[in-house]
Amino acid sequence: MFDKIIYTNRRNQLKKTLGSGLALFLGNVDAPFNYPANQYHFRQDSSFLYFFGLDHPGFAAIIDVDNNKEIIFGNDVDMDDIIWMGKQPSVKDMAKEVGVSDSEPMKMLSNYIDKAKKSGQTIHFLPPYRGETILTLSELLHLTPEELKRSASVELIKAVIKQREIKDNLEIAEIEKAMFTAYMMHTTSMKMAQPGMIEQEIAGTIEGISLAMGGPVSFPIILSVDGQTLHNHNHHNILQKGRMMVTDAGSESALHYASDITRTVPVGGKFNTRQAEIYQIVLDANLNVINSVAPGIPYKEMHFLAARTIVDGLKEVGLMKGNTEDAVQAGAHTLFLPHGLGHMMGLDVHDMEGLGEDYVGYDETVKRSDEFGTAYLRLAKPLKPGFVITDEPGIYFIPALIDKFKAEGKFTDFVNYSKLESYKDFGGIRIEDDLLVTETGCKVLGKPIPKTIQEIEQTMAEPREWIKKESFI
Repeated sequence: MFDKIIYTNRRNQLKKTLGSGLALFLGNVDAPFNYPANQYHFRQDSSFLYFFGLDHPGFAAIIDVDNNKEIIFGNDVDMDDIIWMGKQPSVKDMAKEVGVSDSEPMKMLSNYIDKAKKSGQTIHFLPPYRGETILTLSELLHLTPEELKRSASVELIKAVIKQREIKDNLEIAEIEKAMFTAYMMHTTSMKMAQPGMIEQEIAGTIEGISLAMGGPVSFPIILSVDGQTLHNHNHHNILQKGRMMVTDAGSESALHYASDITRTVPVGGKFNTRQAEIYQIVLDANLNVINSVAPGIPYKEMHFLAARTIVDGLKEVGLMKGNTEDAVQAGAHTLFLPHGLGHMMGLDVHDMEGLGEDYVGYDETVKRSDEFGTAYLRLAKPLKPGFVITDEPGIYFIPALIDKFKAEGKFTDFVNYSKLESYKDFGGIRIEDDLLVTETGCKVLGKPIPKTIQEIEQTMAEPREWIKKESFI
C-alpha cells in the first residue's frame, strides 16, 4: 500500500468536498465460485482501496464528516483462521497503517449507523454492485434493494469521481508497472500468432505472464481471429494464415492499478495488401487522437476525429463514398465503428464505471447521445491533466450488421455495399493505447508496444523469449 499520509489526505479532501454527513464504505468479501471453501481470488472494492488501502476481505469503514471521525470496522482472526491463513495483524494495527486511529468489531457498525440516522445525519453510500454488499447495505440502512438503487448518494458519487479521476505521480507509477506487464503479454501474443496455434494456448500463456509478474489480468482476455465480435472471450479457433488476430488484454499492478492494451496482428507475421490497407486506417485514427488530445477538449470531439479518419481511409479503399463530414453526421461510420473511442482507466480498467458511467464520462456540458454507436461512448466530457484514458479506434466487418443496414437501405449515399460483401470474412481490427493527459497534450504510457506494420512484422519474426527481469522504467 501507499504511505498512510496518502490515504489520510484523500479522506481529508473527501470531507472537505462533502461538507457534512457520514460516508459509508463497504469493502468486498470473499466470494465462492462453486462451493463455500473454493473461492475466487479476492479483489477489494476500488473506492475502499482508494480511501482506506486495506486489501483484505471483511472490512467496512466510515468517514463521519460532522464529527470528524474515521473508523474501520472488522474482526480479528481466531485460531481457526490462523491455522489456514497464518498469523495476521490485528484490525487496530492495520487501521493505523492507513492513518486511522479508531477501529471496532464489525458488529458495531450497525449501532453506529443507527445512531447516525436517529440524530438526523445524512448517510452517504456508493452504488453497490455485488449481491453480498447489497444485502449488507439493505440490512444496515433498512432499505430494500430497489430502494438502495434510488438512494445512492449523488453527492458522494461526484465527490469520489472528482478525486479519483485525477491520477497523481504515485498512481501513474503503478499504471506504468501494469503497462510493462502488458508489453510482455502483447509481444508474446504477437510471436505466438502462427498458423496451427489454438487461441486458448496464447490466451493462457499471456494470462500466466500477468500472474507471474505480480498481478491478475485487469479483465478477462479478449483474443480471437473473430475480431468483429467486440468482446470475444471464446478462444477455440485454430489460427490460419489470412486471418487477423485481435488481442485486448491488460494487467493489474500489485496495488490494483490497471493497463488495457489492444493490438491486432496478421496470423503468420505478414500483412497482405487488404489487411495492411485497413490496418493503416485504424492506426492513423489512433495516432490522430494522440496528436490532438489536450486539456479542455471534450473527448467526444476526439471520437469524431477518429470517425472522420476512418471514413477518409475507407473512401480511399472504395468501401465508403461521399462527403466525409456528411457521412459522420449521418452516422454512417457506425457500420464500421459501432463503439466509443475510449474510457477512463485507473484502479478499475473502466475506471469508476460502477459509480455510473454518465457521472464518470459525462457532465453538465456534455450529455450522452441515444444514437446507435455514439450511445456507447463511455467518455465524452472535457479532458483534464491527470486523466488516464484509452484511445481505441477500430474497424469491424460485422456480417449481421452489414446485412441489417443494407436491407434497411441505410447510408446508401456513403457505403459501397457491393464491395463490402467481399469483406464479410475479414473480422476486425482494434488498436488501443493508454494515455495520460498532460498540461500541454498527452503522453502514451508504458514501454512502446509495436503497432506500426513494420514493427509488428519485425516483432513477429523474432523468437519468443521467457520473461526478462528488466526495469519497466
